[in-house]
This record gives sequence, C-alpha cells and structure tokens, in this order.
Amino acid sequence: MTNRIYSFMGLAVKAGRLVSGDDTCERALKREKVKLLIIAEDASDNTKKKFTDICSYRNIAFRIFGKKELIGSYTGKDARSVAAILDKGFADRLAEMIDKDHLEFGGEQIGKI
Repeated sequence: MTNRIYSFMGLAVKAGRLVSGDDTCERALKREKVKLLIIAEDASDNTKKKFTDICSYRNIAFRIFGKKELIGSYTGKDARSVAAILDKGFADRLAEMIDKDHLEFGGEQIGKI
C-alpha cells in the first residue's frame, strides 16, 4: 500500500496539484491554497513543529508519512521534508490512503481482533 501512496503523490505532481519543499509549501500554506500537507516521518523536529503549528493555526489537514528520500524520488525532486496537496479530491484520497495504511500496518488493531 505504501508504494501506491507514493505513486499517487507522483500522479498529483503530474496533474500540477502537488508542490514540495519547505519554502514553497510555506508560501502555499500562507496563501491558503493547501488542502493537505504531508510531513516526512524523518523530517527534523523543528520542521515537524513548524508545519504542524501552521496547519493547526490555519485549520489545514496534515499527515506525517513516509521518508524524505522517497517523497523526493516519487515527486521527481531531491529529498523533501514536506509536500502540499492543492486539490481537495487528491487531498481526500491521499489522506484516506495514508489513514488506511497506518491502520493496516501501524499496530492500532493489535488486541482488537
């Protein structure tokens, strides 16, 4: 499932609905164009705090998912700590895929079966 998520992010890039990189994402957040922000799991603590605070303040959905190298690779760039989805349809589907991935492999279901 994880590879499908990265591939979907690549599709969003081709459709012109995903931007990545700290500065670009921060500008898009401040212009209120972002529907979903993806923050890499291996991003620095400062980066995670900065972007989660911005998203919380502006009431923008975000998910912590993936590795910087893979996000960059699938979006055709170098390593990226953050990626912003600019389209509601792409954002809803990507959030759903990430949530499902975390449920399947995150261990939340242990003991509930």
